[in-house]
Amino acid sequence: MSSSTTATAHRLRDFYEDPAVPVASGADRSRRQARMLARALGPVRASEPATVLDVGCGDGTAAAIVSAALPGHRFVGVDWSQGALRRAAAGVPYAVRGEVTGDGLPFASGVADAVLFSEVIEHLVDPDGALAEIRRVLRPGGHLLLSTPNLAAWYNRALLLAGVQPVFSEVSLRQVHGRPGTQVVGHLRLFTARALRGLLTASGFVPVELAGAPYHDVPRPLRPLDRAACRAPSLASILLAHARKA
Repeated sequence: MSSSTTATAHRLRDFYEDPAVPVASGADRSRRQARMLARALGPVRASEPATVLDVGCGDGTAAAIVSAALPGHRFVGVDWSQGALRRAAAGVPYAVRGEVTGDGLPFASGVADAVLFSEVIEHLVDPDGALAEIRRVLRPGGHLLLSTPNLAAWYNRALLLAGVQPVFSEVSLRQVHGRPGTQVVGHLRLFTARALRGLLTASGFVPVELAGAPYHDVPRPLRPLDRAACRAPSLASILLAHARKA
């Protein structure tokens, strides 16, 4: 790795260690993802609880919502940030350090029944490598529940027609340029519904369901429209994907 690449990686790590950087798209997304996971796993069997890894758990808020909605399963939060893990410990029964890049996840192959991968893939330099590592730790037929902002959200289509930078996209880690909003969130990749399906398929997953979720930071007068757009996932603010390991 070159010195410039190493310096960039360190800057990104410092950026994501800042507790002020947003780490999720809202509780509504987590609740919808919990329902999707419940459908995937089916009824809880006391003798065989499912092992669910929340990879990139951040402060644990989303994992706490999902685990509360699915009692009886075993949830493990995973993040490379020690600061995030300290915050996550309050709401996640188990929290361990690990990452989908570098040394990989600290688990044997085929140990997980499901992996939550929420609001992470858009921050990665190498999403292909990350999905390969997730596929490794999933059992055959295991479930991947992934969420990410939608490049083709209904308002982004209008913004692009007007020559405005889309919401969720970034041109700088220092400040916002040319798009609505004031917070820099560090997105490196953005996906449409079609692109996400294609990437999952190419990475050895079989797409099962694609749904939409609203974005908590949409201006209040537009929130009913944002919720309505979830009926057509390709227009929704947030893409929720369920795929199985092929």
